[in-house]
Amino acid sequence: MNLLEEHVDVAVRVGELADSSLVARRVGEIRQVVCASPQYLTMRGKPQRLDQLRVHDCISFGGLNSPDRWIFGREKSRATVAVHSRLVVNTADAAISAAIAGSGVTRVFSYQVAEAIRHGALEIVLSKFEPALVPVHLVYAGGRLPLKLRAFIDYTVPKLQELLSEALQPAQQRPVRRRRDRRLTLGH
Repeated sequence: MNLLEEHVDVAVRVGELADSSLVARRVGEIRQVVCASPQYLTMRGKPQRLDQLRVHDCISFGGLNSPDRWIFGREKSRATVAVHSRLVVNTADAAISAAIAGSGVTRVFSYQVAEAIRHGALEIVLSKFEPALVPVHLVYAGGRLPLKLRAFIDYTVPKLQELLSEALQPAQQRPVRRRRDRRLTLGH
């Protein structure tokens, strides 16, 4: 989406940014995680090595993964693993719901499954093989910002930073706490 042509004031961009005339404010980074329900892992076993994914039912999210191979690692240690996608969906929510229901192993961004991990509905596996962290930015047109937009950015940046920081931490290190009216929903 071209923000200027579409008259969009601000957007959250996940991934490396192309050069542009927009101002980018980095708010954090996220992980690509592989996860499944504890029930599925009890029944089928918890993969310890990448090649073990071949015998698991995988749920591929078309926006993030190929339905027949997933890429792991970083730079020189990059590995492509053939997977059997039992289900291919076009939204992360569908992949997460299927994984929670015990249909298989999925791969999504950490913030998308943070709540499910925190509540024990999903468990992260193969974390030592994760690719490099993915940057997250707020982007907006440069120049003089309207006061309302400046206020929105000033309010949103620390909220996003906190949310993304929590999603990066391993589940066992995160405190479970009640959220008071601070729910932000990020798009893909």
